[in-house]
Amino acid sequence: MDKLMQPFIWIYHVVDSVFSLPKKIFGKTEDAIIGLQDQTMLNKEQKENTIAEEEVEDNFKGIKKEAIQRKQEPLFSFRYTVINDFGKKVQGTFEAESLENAREFLVNEGYNVVDIKLRQKLDIDLFANGKIKVSDLSFALTQLATYLKAGIPLIDSVRILAKQSNKPELKKAFEKLVYDLLKGESLSVAMEHQDKKFPKLLVNMVKTAEMTGDLSSILEDMAEYYTSMNKTRKQMISALTYPSVILVLALCVLVFMLIYIVPSFVNMFESQDATLPWITLFVMSTSDFVKNNILWIIVGLMIFIGIFVYLFKNVNAFRKTVQTLVMRMPVFGKIVIYNEVTNFTKTFASLLNHGVFITDSMDILSKITNNEVYKNIINKTIRNLGKGESISSAFKGEWAFPIVAYEMILTGESTGQLGLMMEKVAEHFQVLHKTIIDQLKSLIEPMMIAILAVIVGIILLSIVVPMFDIYSKIQ
Repeated sequence: MDKLMQPFIWIYHVVDSVFSLPKKIFGKTEDAIIGLQDQTMLNKEQKENTIAEEEVEDNFKGIKKEAIQRKQEPLFSFRYTVINDFGKKVQGTFEAESLENAREFLVNEGYNVVDIKLRQKLDIDLFANGKIKVSDLSFALTQLATYLKAGIPLIDSVRILAKQSNKPELKKAFEKLVYDLLKGESLSVAMEHQDKKFPKLLVNMVKTAEMTGDLSSILEDMAEYYTSMNKTRKQMISALTYPSVILVLALCVLVFMLIYIVPSFVNMFESQDATLPWITLFVMSTSDFVKNNILWIIVGLMIFIGIFVYLFKNVNAFRKTVQTLVMRMPVFGKIVIYNEVTNFTKTFASLLNHGVFITDSMDILSKITNNEVYKNIINKTIRNLGKGESISSAFKGEWAFPIVAYEMILTGESTGQLGLMMEKVAEHFQVLHKTIIDQLKSLIEPMMIAILAVIVGIILLSIVVPMFDIYSKIQ
C-alpha cells in the first residue's frame, strides 16, 4: 500500500514545490523591495540631514567670514573741525571706513563740518588716545544707567554722553560707541572695538546684561564698583605719595650738600692742614665720587629704571618675583595683599551676583588682575574646577590669601551664598586696607624725619669734628 501511495506523494511534493516557488520568489523579492525602499529612504534621510548640516555649516562659515571681514575692515583716522550746537569750533579726531562715512556721521550728530581730512603720520593725538579714568568711567556709567531707566534709547543716551564730554578721550570714546551702535553692533562689541579704553570686566558684565535684558541695573552696579575701586586706589596712592616725595627731596638735598657744600669745607681743611677723622674722609670720598660722576649716575639710574619697568611689564617670572618680595615685606606687604584680596572678592561677588558662571568668572578675574601670584591661584582654581573639585581647595594653604578669606569662601560654598560671602570679605579687607594705610601715614612722617636727621647729622659731624681740630691748633 505504501509502495502504491509513494508515487502520489512524490507527485504532491513536486506540485507543491512548483506552486510554492513563485510565492517564495515573490516573498524574497517583496522583502528585497521593502529593504531597498527602507535603505533608499534611509539614504534620503541621511542625505537630507547631511545637506541640512552642510547648510548650517555654510551659514556658520558665512557668518564667521562676514564677522571676520567686518572685524578686519580697515579704519582710517581723520582730523576734523566742526561747529557745534553752541556755534563754537571744535576740533578732534575720528576713525571710520572712509571720509564719506566720517563726514556723514558728524553731520548726523548735528555738527556743521568745516573741514575734515585724513590724518598725517606726524599728526599725533596725545589726549584723545588716553585711557578713561576710573572716576570718569563710574560717573559716565551712572549717567548712562539713569538715561536708560528714564526710557531714553541706548544710542541717544550714549550720544548725550559724547556731546557733554569736555575731555578729548571721553568724547572720542563715546562718539566711537555711537558710530558702532548705528552700524548695528551691540554695546559690548562696540566697547571691545576700542581695545583698552573700557575695562574687560565692564565689557563682560555688559555682555551678561545684554543676555538678561537688565542693562541699566548692571551699569549702576558697575558704577558703584568702580567708585569703590577708585576710592581704594586713591588710598594706595595717598599712602605712597608722601614717602616718595620726602625720599626724592632728601636725595636732592643730600646730593646738593655733597656737590656744593662739602667741597668748600674740604678746601678749608686742606689749607689749615687739619687732621681728618674717618667719617670726614668717607664723606669727602663720597662727595668726590658724586661730583665727578653725577651724569653717569643719572644715566645709570635711568637705564636701571627703564630695564626694571620693561622686565616688570614683559617678563612674568620677573614680575612675580618682585611682587612676591613686596608682598613679603612687613607693612607694605599687607597693604598690597589687602588691596588684592579686596579687588578679587569684590569683583568675584559682582560677577556671581549677576549670574555669571563660576568658570567664566574665574577666567575674567585671571584677565583683569596684574598680580602674578593671584593669577596663579586663579588658574589653579580653574584647573580644580575642571577636575570637579571645589573653589576653596585652590586657596587652601596659600600664603598670599588670608585664612579669614579662605574660611569665608568655604562657608559660602557650603551654604550656597558664595556671592554674599565675597561681599562680606571685600568689605572686611577694605576696612583693614584703610586702617593700615592710616597707620602707615602716621608712622612714615617720624620715620622719614629720623632718617633725614641721621643723614644730615653724619654730614654735619664730618664737618664739625675737623673744625675743632683747627680751632685747637689756632689756640
